[in-house]
Amino acid sequence: MPLSDRERRLLAEMEQALSVDDPRLVSALSGGNKVSGGVIKGVVLTFVGIAILFAGLVAKTTLIGVAGFLVALIGVLLAVKGAPNAGSVKARRAKGPKSSLSSRLEDRWDQRNQG
Repeated sequence: MPLSDRERRLLAEMEQALSVDDPRLVSALSGGNKVSGGVIKGVVLTFVGIAILFAGLVAKTTLIGVAGFLVALIGVLLAVKGAPNAGSVKARRAKGPKSSLSSRLEDRWDQRNQG
């Protein structure tokens, strides 16, 4: 069921108010679905490493199994390293003042109600 003109106008106003009120949230939500090439390569390399590991188990050759494990480990490390926002949460927490979650939420609530 399509939106009416009034509903479209209200939705546009809400989007505009959100972009003015919290631009970081808008940028995070609009760009959050991107997957970098490093993540894809890491996942593929992990699966290849697991396949090599199983091939080593079937062939009963320890060196092939160890090589497969190392390839899978490198793949996991590449996937984690290439993940978007891998260290940004820690960086944001380190920059901000040490306060409890409830006090930060109260401060944000007060800022929104005053502004």
